[in-house]
Amino acid sequence: MASPQEILEALRAIPYPGYSRDIVSFGVVKDIEVASAGVTVILAPTTEDDAVVHRIATRVHEIVAAMKAGTVTVRVERPAQAKAGPRGPTPIEGVRHVLAVASGKGGVGKSTIATNLAVALTEHLPAVGLMDADVYGPSIPVMLGIHERPDTREDRRIVPVTAHGLKVISMGLFVDERTPVIWRGPMLTKLLGEFARNVEWGALDCLVLDLPPGTGDVQLTITQQIKLAGGVIVTTPQDVALLDVQRGITMFNQVGAPVIGVIENMSYHVCSSCGHRAEIFGHGGGARMAQRFQVPFLGEIPLYRAVRACADAGRPIVAADPAHPVSVVIREIARKITNWLAEAGRADATVAHA
Repeated sequence: MASPQEILEALRAIPYPGYSRDIVSFGVVKDIEVASAGVTVILAPTTEDDAVVHRIATRVHEIVAAMKAGTVTVRVERPAQAKAGPRGPTPIEGVRHVLAVASGKGGVGKSTIATNLAVALTEHLPAVGLMDADVYGPSIPVMLGIHERPDTREDRRIVPVTAHGLKVISMGLFVDERTPVIWRGPMLTKLLGEFARNVEWGALDCLVLDLPPGTGDVQLTITQQIKLAGGVIVTTPQDVALLDVQRGITMFNQVGAPVIGVIENMSYHVCSSCGHRAEIFGHGGGARMAQRFQVPFLGEIPLYRAVRACADAGRPIVAADPAHPVSVVIREIARKITNWLAEAGRADATVAHA
């Protein structure tokens, strides 16, 4: 059966009536649900013209049916009136703390830090999970050496995979590593909502949430839906990366989540032959940005080839070599975060009993 990505690509052949652009580019395709019985395509047109909506729905049905995807259902959703009452982020059942790891841009090693940090947290907390929300580049299964797919219970709840003492869920566990993820925002936020609400996490002391890079609609929607204990921002010393730290801090401020601190990755390189220290990307920018925005600076992580080699081998360096200089720094950061979470938990308990 065709995957949602394949169906979405096929629907790009449908032009929006009166325009050269396709209905996918216009954001008309809200969601695609693939099940054993068939396919449901959910459309969310903004036009009130029933004739236009009918033409689009008819073409969608024709194209999906031609893909031999079983029973095809096309559902049209009209914009609903906003419901009254307070809305906001909600906790994940059974999860005590959700720790979001973010970066203002890609390429700063955020997923590598999130993975090693989660492993390091298992030294202090009995039950830790890792949710790979970086759906466009789900690299965590590779870094943890996970090859099996998650099981699904009879009630359709997903059972996370266990690796290195972590309960793990990732988009990379459901698609081939060569398959690009080309879903639009609404589909991505629904998928990540499934990861949060429909995964059998059990009782967790901390769930590490590896956010997609950047601070766009998807990231903001996730943080608005899930109640966060706090956020950690990963950056590198370059000015172009440091400029994005402010965006990350602003994003967490908008959802009322405290910034636990800033981590400077690739801070410097030490030559394995002569021991010379080279500050390839500059140095100290992360600490300066943390001071500027009055948030804690958690530490600087040096650049070593062993980090990449361990990740490619499916063994995070914190697990493969706990005494390595990178592991020592990350484990110290994990200790700081554990202490911060403990203090935050005590503060919440005091407020609850006041």
